Amino acid sequence: MISSSEIIDLPEDLYRDPYAVLAGLRERGPVHRVRWPNGGEVWLVVGYDEAFDALAEPTLIKNWLRATGRIGPGAIGANMISSDPPDHTRLRRLVSRSFTARRVAALIPRVEAIAVELADRMAAARGPRDLIAEFAFPLPVSVISELLGVPFLDRAEFSALCGRIMASAGDASAGPIDVEEINRYFDGLIERKRADPGEDLLSALIRTTDEDADRLSQAELRATTFLLLVAGHVTSTNLIANGVLALLDHPDQLAALRADWDLLPRAVEEILRYDGPQPFSTRRFTTTHWPVGESGTVIPPGETVMIALAAAGRDPERFPRPGGFDIHRAATGHLAFGHGIHYCLGAPLARIQVSTALRVLLTRFPDLALASGQERSWRRTLISRGVTELPVLLGS
Repeated sequence: MISSSEIIDLPEDLYRDPYAVLAGLRERGPVHRVRWPNGGEVWLVVGYDEAFDALAEPTLIKNWLRATGRIGPGAIGANMISSDPPDHTRLRRLVSRSFTARRVAALIPRVEAIAVELADRMAAARGPRDLIAEFAFPLPVSVISELLGVPFLDRAEFSALCGRIMASAGDASAGPIDVEEINRYFDGLIERKRADPGEDLLSALIRTTDEDADRLSQAELRATTFLLLVAGHVTSTNLIANGVLALLDHPDQLAALRADWDLLPRAVEEILRYDGPQPFSTRRFTTTHWPVGESGTVIPPGETVMIALAAAGRDPERFPRPGGFDIHRAATGHLAFGHGIHYCLGAPLARIQVSTALRVLLTRFPDLALASGQERSWRRTLISRGVTELPVLLGS
């Protein structure tokens, strides 16, 4: 049967603590029509099994223009996250040819060197430090700069642009002026790379062709570069900060990690499950009557669907003691990076950055602690979860 037309209004508290809100929804069923605090209405999938299926459901499409007849908000051009097969297949194939596991692995020494340099700068100052401004943000911005081949003299400007984009939304829907400015910068950078290519990812993307001599257009290069920028620095910034928060909030788990660094890979997966950097998926659109698992709900065509990745990570049917933070847990199977054809291409790099960041921070600062009396302020965005600042004490 077609589902009830009841709309559930979600509270403002969703931004601060989505988990309690989503747990309440999940107790009532795996999918609901909801109204966000900003007024938008969608179908929201909150059960793990239903979320897993929805992320790979071919009848749920991502292309705004095809689904609604209009361009979506914050549109940045043809990119993988807002396209469907065969366009998505083509774009992902071309980008994957250059964004290889070997290229990511080659970045590991630079990620560590940058993390050590940032920790040194923090250690040289006195008083509470903002871990986001001084470490969790500049680390991934520096890494994405090197990955894309942003010239050294441009990096201060590039970092400022990244900061404005993160402050405005963090979900590829930055203000139009910021998007225009970063796109102008990328157009210029692309032309410089065409004239004088290097060994960086952007030069490789410009050179890349497939068996049919297909290649990325100028607009596709710009949109792909923008997507890599946003996904590459916003996700990693929040993942590092959320990971530090989770460990400092759970001293027993922090002590266990310090005592056995072999637990670090499991700790990273548990952080992703427990408080990942993206609580909700981007929008999908139904193209036919879509039955949501065995819930009895059938969503009609032309409707908007989002998946609560945060709810899936704390579904007690999939993860025992879901509200607990346990770095010994085998948290494999979480959906923090998605699932299906839109699984995050940058997941390996994000894991490398958070692993390196945690090891460097916790080794360099054995007395690292949260500054007392600081109320946490969470970003007011559905797509990206993170605090706006994270004051910490480094210890003696």
